[in-house]
Amino acid sequence: MSSAHVLVVDDEPRYRDVIRFNLEAEGYRVTCAATGEEALGAFRKQDPDLVVLDLMLPGLDGFEVCRRIRELSTRPILILTARGADEDKVRGLRLGADDYVTKPFSADELLARVEAVLRRSQLGEASARQAALVAGELEIDYLARRVTLRGDEVRLSPTEYRLLACLAGSPGVVLERDELLEKVWGKAYRGEYELLRVALWRLRHKLEDDGAQPRFIVNRPGIGYMFAAGDVPAPEPPSA
Repeated sequence: MSSAHVLVVDDEPRYRDVIRFNLEAEGYRVTCAATGEEALGAFRKQDPDLVVLDLMLPGLDGFEVCRRIRELSTRPILILTARGADEDKVRGLRLGADDYVTKPFSADELLARVEAVLRRSQLGEASARQAALVAGELEIDYLARRVTLRGDEVRLSPTEYRLLACLAGSPGVVLERDELLEKVWGKAYRGEYELLRVALWRLRHKLEDDGAQPRFIVNRPGIGYMFAAGDVPAPEPPSA
């Protein structure tokens, strides 16, 4: 994982230098960009494993860069910015960012978040105990990590896929919010309920015809969330 390629996008040289230094010290390959236009060009040319993205950029801001990257790819995006207001955080996450860290930050926090995001993007869903799951018009192919709805592929980010696979791995069972956060993001994310709420919003937006009356992912107020497709059989191990 430490040989992963990270695109760092920040218009402040001191932050770019600090981030580059700490990532390269851990063995990551790093490319830097100072503007939104440079970031998109580097992303298209180099296809990095992760984008660390500031929001306050000259020209195209980080929100627009995030949106355009999501049109091209499901590569993970870690927003790193001084804009710590809840509305900025929610907007970034809704546009498809996988995590959000505010400035100032410690090197340890940054490295831990980078490692966690990359781990989620590279590992399969360990809790999946069958080759595939079919729930009406929705199919999850665990071996190919592919999700289809009415025969059309649904493009999910690594975090969205892991969240869906985690819920669908226990159909009909309510999973508590902290349990989901720990399974999908890691132990350090317990209590990050806004992160979970927005990730579920994105997932429902892609899967549900009516977000107000979800068929697949339902919430149990004060408890957690459940994969609720009625005809889903109990998981069975795939044949050898």
